[in-house]
Amino acid sequence: MTDYFQGNLPLESVPRTRNTVNSAMAETDDGSEKLARTIAEAGSERKAGDIILLKLAEVSYLSDYFVMMTGYSRVQVRAIAAAIEDKVETDLQRRPLRTEGKAEGSWVLQDYGDVIVHIMMPKEREFYNLEAFWIHAERISLPNSD
Repeated sequence: MTDYFQGNLPLESVPRTRNTVNSAMAETDDGSEKLARTIAEAGSERKAGDIILLKLAEVSYLSDYFVMMTGYSRVQVRAIAAAIEDKVETDLQRRPLRTEGKAEGSWVLQDYGDVIVHIMMPKEREFYNLEAFWIHAERISLPNSD
């Protein structure tokens, strides 16, 4: 008696499935990058500082992109978060799956699934130093970043 399933699965199904997944991932990646750039643009319009766009898709399953930016007051951090939500909803008809930290206003995290946004005050950004933790991720250049 055996404890595993013995089935006659066609070997051809594996490559076909991979091609389907890869093509879907290519389409998703384009949408993810557009979302990440839209988020960065919304942050820039609210005068967020030191905006960084990291492509994590090759190094982590957590998300395709991280967008990190600095707000210089709690009010500005909340305003940047609100501006991002408004712009993404207007332009791409998407809302974040979760938002954390808006009440405190020192570090707001917005989770769009394929893109995660970190809006931090300078003290939190320096202390947690997420850029150093994700140093192996590809850094995407933004046209009007400082």
